[in-house]
Amino acid sequence: MSIVSAHSLQKSFGNQIVLRAADVTIEPRERIGVVGVNGAGKSTLSRILAGSDAPDSGELSRARGAVVGYLEQVPSFAGDPTAFAAVEGGLVAWSAAVRRHEVASAALGRGTGELGELLAEQEAAAGEVERLGGWQRGHQVSSLLEHLGISRPDARVSELSGGEQRRVALARLLISEPDLAILDEPTNHLDADTVDWLESYLIDEFEHAVLLITHDRYLLDRVAERTLEVENGEVHSYEGGYERYLAQKAERLAHSARTEQNRQNFLRRELEWLRRQPKARTTKQKARIERAEAAKAVVGPKLERTASFELDLVKSGKTILELRELTVRMGERTLVDALSLFLTEGERIGVVGANGSGKTTLLRTILGQHPPSAGTVVLGQNTKVGYFDQGRSGLDDGKSVYENVAGDQSRILLGGEALEPRSYLERFAFDTYKQRQPVGSLSGGERARVALARLLRQSSNLLILDEPTNDLDVATLGALEAMLVELGVTALVVTHDRWFLDRVATSILSFEADGRVVLYPGNYETYRRLRAQADVGRSSAPDVSRPTQSERAAAPKKKGLSAAEQRELAALPDAIEAAEARVRELHETLGNPATYASRTRDVAALSVELGEAKAEVERLTARWEALELRAADVS
Repeated sequence: MSIVSAHSLQKSFGNQIVLRAADVTIEPRERIGVVGVNGAGKSTLSRILAGSDAPDSGELSRARGAVVGYLEQVPSFAGDPTAFAAVEGGLVAWSAAVRRHEVASAALGRGTGELGELLAEQEAAAGEVERLGGWQRGHQVSSLLEHLGISRPDARVSELSGGEQRRVALARLLISEPDLAILDEPTNHLDADTVDWLESYLIDEFEHAVLLITHDRYLLDRVAERTLEVENGEVHSYEGGYERYLAQKAERLAHSARTEQNRQNFLRRELEWLRRQPKARTTKQKARIERAEAAKAVVGPKLERTASFELDLVKSGKTILELRELTVRMGERTLVDALSLFLTEGERIGVVGANGSGKTTLLRTILGQHPPSAGTVVLGQNTKVGYFDQGRSGLDDGKSVYENVAGDQSRILLGGEALEPRSYLERFAFDTYKQRQPVGSLSGGERARVALARLLRQSSNLLILDEPTNDLDVATLGALEAMLVELGVTALVVTHDRWFLDRVATSILSFEADGRVVLYPGNYETYRRLRAQADVGRSSAPDVSRPTQSERAAAPKKKGLSAAEQRELAALPDAIEAAEARVRELHETLGNPATYASRTRDVAALSVELGEAKAEVERLTARWEALELRAADVS
């Protein structure tokens, strides 16, 4: 039996119809993705299915006893519990069984009540606890909090950031194991590694139905078995994940276009006939006339409004951005330790790392908003920076979209063209009605589009984007990706969106342990492979550290180098220099945006070759040090 079944749902807000005829059925254990442009009604549909909102009309039924859990975009907690207690609160049935067992055990200890009944109650409660996962569920609470990056489980939720509260709410929902988990944008405020973990958890660990509203295309593609698209008030169902959805939607649109073309051709033929045959409009031809009138009354398919972005790129100088031995600290903690970086024109660096590792602080240091502890930040004389902050600051919720973007400007200059502000906003998928709405009434994705419209109205040659992908629908993400790639924009982008990084990034700046920040060539998949290779290399590398003087004295006397080894030692410096030159050459090739435009098929092979070249440098260096030690010991 279906967990939830909805037919002909309708929902309006004022004059705006969000859902007009939505049909949804969710079966047990189904994993379903939900997509649609911002404002299409995805969150409205999820609230109705969760029971936290009611439709204006339509039928909604739920299987008897079915439990539906809902991850809201803004979670709420009763009282002010600790993070641990909030998550443990998701174990409602388990906690009740534990309390039953404790009450029965306490009564037995006091010797009050009928012995047989108390023993039976204690045994029944213990059986229920075991059925619900055993006595150690508290360990699972701690594990989920750790995986989701909550380092202070004893902190009150009121002391946590908004992102941390969302992660606590996600842990609470996962541990409660409802029959249907509705997750509205669960990847917001998660770093890429945590999204990887959530993806694996939903596939391998969570055994119930999932309705996943997200813009994370990799998550959709790998988790969803079926994809729902909310479009023009209706819900279309497609088999498979994101890739199969794209293919099937393309076919559906092509079919709609063919159907509309056939209707238009029919209308043209019938109108020509009607005009040529005025005397033929007799009762005999009445049916033909009625068919033509009916075809005229049909409304053609409504085209989906999508964003189209453009940036007024100004010429940059030789230097765009340089970081020279930059060290960034926050209090006693070192976030960035002696980072050197030279940003070239057209390079797009994706910045990744755990939440709280210092990614945003690095951007603020580059912008002069946070002082460096050591080293320097050099912005080129002709560098013009456009900054998109993750808080979408600068937006006035009380003013309209038009007022926030245009202000008192009557024209917006873009690429030498003067645009009327309303036409400019239409490029960001804001129709005339939306342009009049106050920003405070918009969805998160619509607010992000307003912030992008404000950013891109000004000329720049370096974009610094802090979590630009949060809340954006997949169509808008595609428009942003296309602008960055096709215009060859130079950018620093902090994001957890792996699909975005794979398509856009020419290199990845990774925040690792103890202030170590490493630049990897290539996109996100290349970075993952190279980092895995580096981790394996570090764990398996031989110990080539020099022995202490006492260790050398205690060791047996070594023989000197053979003639062949002496020749090998003499040749090794040149071999190491040549190997390092090859590493530099491959770094430059993989860091060049032109490589990704003209040699796309070679990128994977070049990345593998880079890993091999680095390993060769390490091998030659270890060999040189070993021979040097033997030569020094003899002397």
